[in-house]
Amino acid sequence: MRNPGSRDRDVVRTAPLRAPSTAWWGILLLAWMASSSATEPTIPLVPTGSDEIPAAIRGAGGPPRGSALQYHAGNPAARGYIAVPAGPGPFPAVILIHEWDGVVERVKQTADAFAAEGYLALAADLYNGRTGSNREENLALVRETQADPAAIIANLEAAVHYLEARSDASGKIGTIGWCFGGGVALSFALGSDAHDATAIFYGRLLDDPKRMQHLHHEIYGTFARGDPGIPDVQVEAFATALHKAGIERDIHVYDGVQHAFWLYVDRDPEANSGPALHAWQRLKAYLTRTLGTAEQ
Repeated sequence: MRNPGSRDRDVVRTAPLRAPSTAWWGILLLAWMASSSATEPTIPLVPTGSDEIPAAIRGAGGPPRGSALQYHAGNPAARGYIAVPAGPGPFPAVILIHEWDGVVERVKQTADAFAAEGYLALAADLYNGRTGSNREENLALVRETQADPAAIIANLEAAVHYLEARSDASGKIGTIGWCFGGGVALSFALGSDAHDATAIFYGRLLDDPKRMQHLHHEIYGTFARGDPGIPDVQVEAFATALHKAGIERDIHVYDGVQHAFWLYVDRDPEANSGPALHAWQRLKAYLTRTLGTAEQ
């Protein structure tokens, strides 16, 4: 493995790009949470050890333990998933942005894993309740969604507003995306100042330092050397652009693994387990730096 980008201390901060919230949104959120908080399931806090990766990404996550969530008042068809840690909090929060097949069971299991680490974990739904079951369906969903970038931003802003309004939330929020979701996470970071962290797993990248100046927090990135869709040269250019823009970064390319190695360790456990553990420990440290921990 190698690290084409180290962490710099000087972070460029820009004028806010976030759209203002409205009174009706707050009223709806309060109504939704009042009706659901009494029965909302919680997940015990059982953080992984220094030599453990979450069971979810090993294919051993078990049935999802969170609950379905309608978080987007402007689009009731969006059906997310929320995993809540046990205890009063307040907890930092993460928004999970799915791969090209939607909010499938693996994404829900991974949300549960983040809840066990002490994070409110909301799996955002960019496909209006749909999932894909093959390449053709997945591509169709991706193309339909990418055709309306404003709807993507509005969806994720709605997720941020929902989390900010929760009484058990600390107010610190990060996004984590894989593949299609990794590219969306970067786009959201460039188009909004509504959150505090962005973690990209093998997602579409940019290499323009001027655009990177719109970022206002450290960026985490994990990539695979064997990924033909995101070659090393693109990762190097991305890390260089972040450096030129003065953005802190933790960017790694892992040898001997392929695209999707982290979320699906079980596809090749022998090759994926070591890099996945290293990426997980980096991610945990990154989230602690940017979001903090639960105040128990």
